[in-house]
This record gives sequence, structure tokens and C-alpha cells, in this order.
Amino acid sequence: MNDKGRDHDLQEFYRTAGADSQGRLKDDEGHCLSTGEDMPFLFTEGDTAHGDGELPGRPTYRRGVYPTMYRGRFWTMRQYAGFGTAEATNRRFRYLLEQGQTGLSTAFDLPTQMGLDSDHALAVGEVGRVGVAIDTVDDLDRVFENIPLDQVSVSMTINATAPILLAMLQVVAEERGLDPSVLKGTTQNDILKEYVARGTYIYPPRPSLDLAADLIAYCSKRLPKWNPISISGYHIREAGSDSVQEVGFTLADGLAYVQAAVDRGFDVDRFAPRLSFFFGCHNHLLEEVAKFRAARVAWATLMKERMGAKDPRSMALRFHTQTAGCSLTAQQPENNVVRVTLQALAAVLGGTQSLHTNAQDEALSLPTEDTARVALRTQQIIAHESHVTDFVDPLGGSYVVEAMTDRIVQSALDLVDQVDGLGGMVAAIEKGFVQNRIEETAYRHQQDLEAGRARVVGMNCFTGEEPRGATDPEDDEAGSLVELEASQIARLGQFRKDRNETEAQAAIDGVREAAREGVGVVEAVVEAVRRRATVGEVSGAIEDVFGRFGPA
Repeated sequence: MNDKGRDHDLQEFYRTAGADSQGRLKDDEGHCLSTGEDMPFLFTEGDTAHGDGELPGRPTYRRGVYPTMYRGRFWTMRQYAGFGTAEATNRRFRYLLEQGQTGLSTAFDLPTQMGLDSDHALAVGEVGRVGVAIDTVDDLDRVFENIPLDQVSVSMTINATAPILLAMLQVVAEERGLDPSVLKGTTQNDILKEYVARGTYIYPPRPSLDLAADLIAYCSKRLPKWNPISISGYHIREAGSDSVQEVGFTLADGLAYVQAAVDRGFDVDRFAPRLSFFFGCHNHLLEEVAKFRAARVAWATLMKERMGAKDPRSMALRFHTQTAGCSLTAQQPENNVVRVTLQALAAVLGGTQSLHTNAQDEALSLPTEDTARVALRTQQIIAHESHVTDFVDPLGGSYVVEAMTDRIVQSALDLVDQVDGLGGMVAAIEKGFVQNRIEETAYRHQQDLEAGRARVVGMNCFTGEEPRGATDPEDDEAGSLVELEASQIARLGQFRKDRNETEAQAAIDGVREAAREGVGVVEAVVEAVRRRATVGEVSGAIEDVFGRFGPA
């Protein structure tokens, strides 16, 4: 059948099925049914021109970044954890490793993320609240006590103070007799998304971008196995974006970092192979699979055509995935096990390199050991029992997945073009473009939830159970937050008494001078940490030069 005949038959099929000419099913008010998205309910071979002849491990990486994918090795199973004290965090880390986890992921409290020591007036009530409190290199040493840093991959969810925390990890390794070049892991270091989706920024956007680029350059020279940045769409999605915006804005962020490093004289193929990405995964299984495939295609296209990358590794988008925190419900929390399983499966089918699975109780509290173990077991069951890992790109060739992949690629690249038209990502953020687009999408989704067009089982449909009371399983172990804060402040005071104050202050002055000159900032930060400067002192020295950013 020729194209004209196939199109006629398809239009007749849509008419008899009650769909419009684009294959979209709508209710009486004109809202798209099912997912509420502007997509046809049927895809055919005419919807995609891609997929044939593409092999995994080669640009555009549509079918995966490695030739054998999980037949070679599984993704890194990296559960996110961080509790009040360094000791409590260390216990959880060692427990997870004993349960078969293959990488560590560290959550820091807000003062650490905001460059404030625990004894700062603004830190009151927040010390150890949403992650581990890190003021000093000794604190970080305790977090990783009895953990072999030359064997275990470490991820640190840290942005504005990323150079300081990585410097601390480097010094911990050095003082254990390790060459820092053996360190494997990732600093998030994606400061641009903080201005639109998360809020843990300190300095203004442009010098913050420079500092992030400096860390990329530093790692390319000193820490060859380290991923200096995890360009994060996860938080953009958690803030309310849709899948296209998650991909488009994340890749626009990535281009900004690449350009900033190139502007410093670095060849793109020298550092780009160590760039990594971070995406969320939601319940629309097929769309999420397509999203990950599309992100790889779009990034390979941008790196080759816009940034002039020649090394295929520079075009490969490697990514970590976290199941969607915003999809979890406090109502009927046991349903979250099913949600997380679907999301984890989508991430694996989409070709993730690393995965965190949320625990069922995270809408209520920090996960217990039992719920964290079930979340890890979810990954292990997918890896060892589902057999989806036997195949590279198992859904490749699916009409639906291939068509969705193409649509997301084009829509995401169009969004990147819009950002470019505004002068790039920093300018787009300063003009409020990114924030406004995400807010509009989030508002529409909330309207769909309240109207029942978007259904969440146990929350706005199939209800019948009241939310359970929140608990804090780590309070008993780490002590009350008041006691924890007092203990951390006392430990910080003793740390300052024990150091050589003259050397510490000289090194802090060195950070301030490097920031002023715009040269060797990360090197100065590492030296300051060696001389026992604290997170707040180093961050404060940088702030003296860059200033502190606040929305207009």
C-alpha cells in the first residue's frame, strides 16, 4: 500500500474510533484522555523514519551508549542516603553495601549545601535535618570510615559548594595514602538548575557558572576517573516540568557548561567524555523509555553539530536515574512500591548507567533500613530475574517508542533553540523564561489532578485510607535534632582549636585572592581544606568576591 492509501485508511480508522485527525482521543471538554498529553493513541510504521540500522555504542546512541549494555555489566545501584551525623550516615552506607549496593550517594544538610557552618545563625534548626552535616574534612572522613574509596564509586549531591566537598574528599583520600586519581564518582555541580528548580544557590549565576566550569577543568587534569558534573533534569522534572522540558532545559544547561569550559581554552574532547547527566523517571513507562533514548540522540547531535566534538565519547550521554519523588503518595504508601518498580523498569529499558530507587515511605519520612532494602531489592530483581537485561534496547523498533523518541528529540531541540535565541541558558534564567515555562506546566498538571483528569491511585481515586502519621526513623539513632546540632557545633569548635590558625587563615585568603583573579580557584580551595578551613570559611571567602545572589 502506498503512503496515500495508508494515510486514508488511518484517517478512516481514527474517525470510526472516535479520534480526531491526529489520532487523539478527547473528552467532551476537549481534554486529551488517558495521560492528558497531546499524543495519538496509535503509532504505525509511518510515524518513524529512524531506528533501522542504528547500533548501540555508536553515535547517536539511540540504542544505548555501550555496545553490550547490561550484558557487559549492570548499572550502578546507588541508593541516596544522608542522616544527621557522619556516623549515622556511615552506618547506613555500610549496611547498603552489605546488601549488595554497588555505589554510594550522599545527601547533605541545607547548611552544607548553602555554604554555612553549623554554628552560623542561619543554620539553627537545619543542622542534619535533610542530610548529613559536613563542616570539616574530618566530618567527611567519618562519613567514609572503613569504606575503601579506591574501590567504591561515590556520588555527592552538592552544587554551590561542590568544589569544597570534592576538595574534602580528595584530602581524605590523600591522608589515607591514596592517589586522588583513583577516586571514582560524581559531584552534581549543576548550579544553573538551582536557580530554576531547587534554590540552593549562593553566588550570582554567571560567576557560579564559571566556578562549575573551573571544577570541570580541574577534574580533567587531576581526577581523570571523576565525573565533575551531573547535569540534572531530575530537579527540573520534580519542579513540575514535562518530559520534553526536562530534556530540553537539561541539555541547554549542558551546552552552557561545555561552552564555559571551551571559553577557558579547553578542547571539548578533553573533558566532555567525563560529563554525566541525571534524570527523573515517572510512571508513563513507554514515554520515559523514549525520553532517555531521545536525550542521547539530542545530546549527540548538539555536541557534534554545535560544539564540534570529534571523539564519539564526547557525544555519549551517560546518565543516572532516580525514580520520581514527586510521584510518591502519603496516602496508601505501599502503592509506592509498584510505582517505583515501574519507574525503575523504565530506566533500565531506557539504558540508564546508574539508578536510585525511592523507598515506599519517603513521602512520610526518611526511609528505614527495611524500606531502603526493599528499594534496593527492586533493582536487584529487575537485574537478575526479569531478563530484560539480556537484550540491548529491548523496546527498540517499537512503533510507539520510536515515534515518541523522534517527537521528544525534535521538541527538545526546538526548546534548546528557544533558549539560544534568548542568549543562552544564563540569560534565559535571568529573564525568567525557564522558570515561567516550568511553572505553567506544573500549574496545568495540578489543575488536572484536582479535576481528576490525571488519576493517582489512592490519592484522588480508589481512596479509602487516611495518610499515615510521619515518623523520623533516624531520630532515635542520631539523637534529637537539638542534641545533634549542639554536638556538631561543639565538634566544629574543637576542630578550629586544634588547627594551625595562621596557616588556615592564610589559605582562606588564598581562596579569596584566586576568586578575585579568576585563576586557580579550585586549587586554592583544595589547599584551604588541607589547612583545615571549614565549608563556611571557604564559601565565605568566595562570597566576599562574587557576592550573594537573591532573586529580584
